[in-house]
Amino acid sequence: MFRIGQGFDIHRLVEGRKLILGGVEIPHTKGLLGHSDADALIHAIIDALFGALALGDIGTHFPDTDPKYKDIDSTILLKEAYKIILENGYRINNLDNTIIIEEPKMKPYINLMQKKLSSIFNIEENKISIKAKTMEKMDSIGAKQAVAVYSTVLLIKE
Repeated sequence: MFRIGQGFDIHRLVEGRKLILGGVEIPHTKGLLGHSDADALIHAIIDALFGALALGDIGTHFPDTDPKYKDIDSTILLKEAYKIILENGYRINNLDNTIIIEEPKMKPYINLMQKKLSSIFNIEENKISIKAKTMEKMDSIGAKQAVAVYSTVLLIKE
Protein backbone atom coordinates (compact mmCIF):
# COMPACT_ATOMS: atom_id res chain seq x y z
CA MET A 1 0.00 0.00 0.00
CA PHE A 2 1.18 3.50 -0.85
CA ARG A 3 0.50 6.76 1.01
CA ILE A 4 1.36 10.21 -0.31
CA GLY A 5 2.00 13.31 1.76
CA GLN A 6 2.57 16.95 0.95
CA GLY A 7 4.39 19.49 3.11
CA PHE A 8 5.08 23.20 2.98
CA ASP A 9 7.12 25.62 5.08
CA ILE A 10 8.19 29.25 4.86
CA HIS A 11 10.56 31.28 7.03
CA ARG A 12 11.76 34.85 6.96
CA LEU A 13 15.38 35.59 6.15
CA VAL A 14 17.05 37.73 8.84
CA GLU A 15 20.53 38.83 9.81
CA GLY A 16 22.24 37.12 12.72
CA ARG A 17 21.03 33.58 11.92
CA LYS A 18 22.60 30.69 10.03
CA LEU A 19 21.07 29.58 6.74
CA ILE A 20 20.47 25.85 7.13
CA LEU A 21 18.56 23.82 4.54
CA GLY A 22 18.43 20.05 4.42
CA GLY A 23 20.74 19.89 7.42
CA VAL A 24 23.45 21.73 5.46
CA GLU A 25 24.81 25.11 6.54
CA ILE A 26 24.95 27.43 3.54
CA PRO A 27 27.20 30.50 3.66
CA HIS A 28 25.03 33.63 3.39
CA THR A 29 24.58 37.02 5.03
CA LYS A 30 21.15 36.01 6.36
CA GLY A 31 19.56 32.94 7.90
CA LEU A 32 16.09 31.65 8.63
CA LEU A 33 14.10 32.93 11.58
CA GLY A 34 12.35 30.34 13.72
CA HIS A 35 12.07 28.64 17.11
CA SER A 36 14.38 25.80 16.02
CA ASP A 37 17.20 26.19 13.49
CA ALA A 38 14.32 27.00 11.05
CA ASP A 39 15.42 24.47 8.41
CA ALA A 40 12.46 24.98 6.05
CA LEU A 41 13.37 21.99 3.87
CA ILE A 42 13.36 19.58 6.78
CA HIS A 43 10.21 21.13 8.23
CA ALA A 44 8.37 20.65 4.92
CA ILE A 45 9.56 17.03 4.76
CA ILE A 46 8.34 16.38 8.31
CA ASP A 47 4.91 17.76 7.40
CA ALA A 48 4.83 15.57 4.28
CA LEU A 49 5.74 12.47 6.32
CA PHE A 50 3.10 13.12 8.97
CA GLY A 51 0.55 14.14 6.33
CA ALA A 52 0.97 10.86 4.43
CA LEU A 53 -0.25 8.93 7.48
CA ALA A 54 -2.70 11.62 8.71
CA LEU A 55 -0.65 12.12 11.88
CA GLY A 56 -0.99 15.90 12.11
CA ASP A 57 1.85 18.29 11.44
CA ILE A 58 5.22 19.36 12.79
CA GLY A 59 3.61 21.68 15.35
CA THR A 60 1.51 18.81 16.74
CA HIS A 61 4.59 16.70 17.46
CA PHE A 62 7.22 19.40 18.08
CA PRO A 63 5.39 22.58 19.24
CA ASP A 64 7.26 25.87 19.05
CA THR A 65 5.89 26.67 22.50
CA ASP A 66 8.07 23.94 24.02
CA PRO A 67 11.43 25.33 25.21
CA LYS A 68 13.17 21.99 24.56
CA TYR A 69 12.88 22.69 20.82
CA LYS A 70 14.45 26.17 21.04
CA ASP A 71 17.30 26.33 18.49
CA ILE A 72 17.19 22.53 18.04
CA ASP A 73 18.89 21.00 15.02
CA SER A 74 15.98 20.04 12.76
CA THR A 75 17.70 16.81 11.71
CA ILE A 76 16.96 15.58 15.25
CA LEU A 77 13.26 16.30 14.67
CA LEU A 78 13.40 14.60 11.27
CA LYS A 79 14.92 11.45 12.77
CA GLU A 80 12.14 11.38 15.39
CA ALA A 81 9.47 11.93 12.74
CA TYR A 82 10.85 9.15 10.54
CA LYS A 83 11.00 6.81 13.52
CA ILE A 84 7.24 7.32 13.90
CA ILE A 85 6.73 6.53 10.21
CA LEU A 86 8.79 3.32 10.53
CA GLU A 87 6.87 2.34 13.69
CA ASN A 88 3.67 2.63 11.63
CA GLY A 89 5.09 0.08 9.17
CA TYR A 90 6.02 2.44 6.33
CA ARG A 91 9.23 3.58 4.66
CA ILE A 92 10.04 6.20 2.05
CA ASN A 93 9.66 5.14 -1.56
CA ASN A 94 10.73 8.55 -2.88
CA LEU A 95 10.81 12.21 -1.88
CA ASP A 96 10.46 15.30 -4.11
CA ASN A 97 11.27 18.82 -2.85
CA THR A 98 11.28 22.32 -4.27
CA ILE A 99 13.15 25.13 -2.50
CA ILE A 100 12.02 28.62 -3.50
CA ILE A 101 14.75 31.14 -2.78
CA GLU A 102 16.11 34.16 -4.63
CA GLU A 103 19.65 33.83 -3.29
CA PRO A 104 22.03 32.24 -2.66
CA LYS A 105 21.99 29.74 -5.50
CA MET A 106 21.28 26.23 -4.25
CA LYS A 107 22.97 24.18 -6.98
CA PRO A 108 26.31 23.84 -5.11
CA TYR A 109 24.50 22.47 -2.03
CA ILE A 110 21.82 20.18 -3.43
CA ASN A 111 24.05 17.10 -3.56
CA LEU A 112 25.14 17.71 0.05
CA MET A 113 21.48 17.94 1.11
CA GLN A 114 20.67 14.71 -0.75
CA LYS A 115 23.58 12.94 0.98
CA LYS A 116 22.46 14.21 4.40
CA LEU A 117 18.83 13.16 3.90
CA SER A 118 19.86 9.84 2.35
CA SER A 119 21.87 9.01 5.48
CA ILE A 120 18.99 9.95 7.79
CA PHE A 121 16.44 7.85 5.87
CA ASN A 122 18.91 5.08 4.94
CA ILE A 123 17.79 5.22 1.30
CA GLU A 124 19.57 5.81 -2.00
CA GLU A 125 20.26 9.42 -2.98
CA ASN A 126 18.43 8.90 -6.28
CA LYS A 127 15.18 8.56 -4.31
CA ILE A 128 15.54 12.15 -3.08
CA SER A 129 14.86 14.97 -5.52
CA ILE A 130 15.72 18.55 -4.53
CA LYS A 131 15.10 21.38 -6.96
CA ALA A 132 15.52 25.12 -6.50
CA LYS A 133 13.50 27.93 -8.07
CA THR A 134 13.37 31.70 -7.73
CA MET A 135 10.33 33.97 -7.67
CA GLU A 136 11.80 36.17 -10.43
CA LYS A 137 12.11 39.03 -7.92
CA MET A 138 8.36 38.95 -7.10
CA ASP A 139 6.78 38.90 -3.60
CA SER A 140 8.64 38.47 -0.28
CA ILE A 141 10.74 35.59 -1.58
CA GLY A 142 11.74 37.54 -4.68
CA ALA A 143 12.62 40.48 -2.43
CA LYS A 144 15.04 38.17 -0.55
CA GLN A 145 12.95 38.33 2.63
CA ALA A 146 11.89 34.68 2.87
CA VAL A 147 12.45 31.08 1.77
CA ALA A 148 9.66 28.58 1.05
CA VAL A 149 9.78 24.84 0.46
CA TYR A 150 7.31 22.32 -0.95
CA SER A 151 7.81 18.63 -0.25
CA THR A 152 6.00 15.52 -1.48
CA VAL A 153 6.69 12.04 -0.17
CA LEU A 154 5.49 8.64 -1.29
CA LEU A 155 5.50 6.06 1.50
CA ILE A 156 5.26 2.33 0.95
CA LYS A 157 4.01 -0.25 3.46
CA GLU A 158 6.75 -2.61 4.61
